[in-house]
Amino acid sequence: MRIEISRLTKTYRGGVHALDGLDLDVPTGMYGLLGSNGAGKTTLMRILAGLLSPTSGTVRVGGHDVATADGRLAVQRTLGYLPQSLGVYPDLTARQFLDYIALLKGLDSRPSRRRRIGELLETVALTPDADRRLKGFSGGMLRRVGIAQALLADPRLLVVDEPTTGLDPEERIRFRILLSRLAGDRTVLLSTHIVEDVAQTCRSLAVLDKGRLVFQGDVGELVSRADRRVWTLTTSGPAPSEGRIVAALPEGAGTRYRIIAPTAPGPSAQPAEPTLEDSYLALMEPGR
Repeated sequence: MRIEISRLTKTYRGGVHALDGLDLDVPTGMYGLLGSNGAGKTTLMRILAGLLSPTSGTVRVGGHDVATADGRLAVQRTLGYLPQSLGVYPDLTARQFLDYIALLKGLDSRPSRRRRIGELLETVALTPDADRRLKGFSGGMLRRVGIAQALLADPRLLVVDEPTTGLDPEERIRFRILLSRLAGDRTVLLSTHIVEDVAQTCRSLAVLDKGRLVFQGDVGELVSRADRRVWTLTTSGPAPSEGRIVAALPEGAGTRYRIIAPTAPGPSAQPAEPTLEDSYLALMEPGR
């Protein structure tokens, strides 16, 4: 399901521009939305989910304009949303909670609900824990419950906002694999400030900075932009003063630095293969 965004602006009280003339085209499949906290990602997610109205501009999801009542209703019927913070009822079991959400989403047939909930518990690997109370779940398990509730109506668009924040490494990997599998036959829009999540799951991405689009395209294209801008330099003296140090590792009697700079930050500096994180940090540098 394609998302088409044109000149989208959202201004809050006090003249704060959360989104500033955003143009974005999101194709079917897994798509990353990368940016620091405050870049405007959550505002965009809430507009897509129909929870927030834009100040100006247009957003079309599958051809439906979310600014109109009919368009918003049509989108909500085909959209699953996992917000950054999902409220749950801690004394309910996972199965009971999903049954409650399914009723709210209009799944009136009890046999159909039971069958769908059983399928989703299996999908998110929670079948053994289905009848445990949610107050005993880990953060990662609760995020998987969140994905299950977002999938109840079998949406063609899945919007997830900062899904791996606060998860341990094992749970983060499990969650990334789950999202990649779900993107096989639907659009999954992954909003995050964690570069590794995008690097491991997405072929295409957009980068927001202060409400503006600063990059849109393939992951490989963004990485290539940092060619000859990433360097390693080992020294036993003071830290290099040129460029931005992004890593420092003790090595023998000195320290090996990884540096982003437009030119070699010292006579002994060696060019390094850029990663997506390097490229993202280079993109965020003043003056770019």
